[in-house]
Amino acid sequence: MDGKPSQTQPIVFTWAGTVEGARLMMPVGLFAFPFGAAFGVAALQQGLDPVLSIFMSAVVFAGASQFVALDFWASPMAIVPLLLAVFAVNARHILLGASLYPWLKGLPIGQRFFVVTVLSDANWIVAMQASQRGGRDAGALFGGGLVLWATWTAGTVLGVYLGNALESPERFGLDVVMVTFFAVSLPSLWQGKTTALPWIVAGVVSMLAVWFLPPNWHILAGGLAGGVTGAILHGE
Repeated sequence: MDGKPSQTQPIVFTWAGTVEGARLMMPVGLFAFPFGAAFGVAALQQGLDPVLSIFMSAVVFAGASQFVALDFWASPMAIVPLLLAVFAVNARHILLGASLYPWLKGLPIGQRFFVVTVLSDANWIVAMQASQRGGRDAGALFGGGLVLWATWTAGTVLGVYLGNALESPERFGLDVVMVTFFAVSLPSLWQGKTTALPWIVAGVVSMLAVWFLPPNWHILAGGLAGGVTGAILHGE
C-alpha cells in the first residue's frame, strides 16, 4: 500500500479537504482581486449602484459574464441579446459540470449542488487534477471556489469605493495570470495519445468560431467539439 486513495473509495466532502483546496487556490485567488476591482470601477462607470455592483459579484460570481452584461446595461435594456451573450460565455459550465459528474456522483445530491455553487475554471482544473491523482474529497473543489469567490467579491468592494486606481489591471500584466495558470496546469491533464485528438479538435474549432461566430461562442463550440470527439473515441 502506498497510501494513495483508491478510486473505489466513496467520495467525501470534508472541512480538511476544503482547507486544502483553499490553500492550493490562494496564489491564483490573489490575482482575481484586481479584476474584481476593475469590475467594480466599470460597473460604476456604467451607472450601476455600488451596492448592486457588489451584490452582482457576490451572487452571480461570473467575471467574464458580468463584464459582458455591462455592455448591455442601458435604457432600454436589450434583454434577449444580453441573455444570449451571457449564456455564450457561461455555457462552458455545462461542460465543466459534466466532466466532474463521474467524480462527484457519489455525493448526496444536496452536497453535490452545494459544492458546484462556486465552480469556476480555476478550481475545476484543481478538482480534475485531484480526481486523476485518486483524490476523493470534493472539498478540493469547494475550498478553491470559496477563495476565488471571496477575492472577486472583495475586489469589487474595493473597486466601487476606491475609483479608478485598479481600472486597468492589464497595465501590470495581470491579464495573463489566468492564461499562464492554465498553460502550466494543462500537462497534468494529459493522458497519453488518446487525449491528443480531442484537444486538437477543440482548439481548431475554437479558433474557427472566433472568426465565424458571434463573440464568446468559441468557448462553447470548442468545448462541445472536443467533448464529442473524446466521447466518440472512447465509445461513449
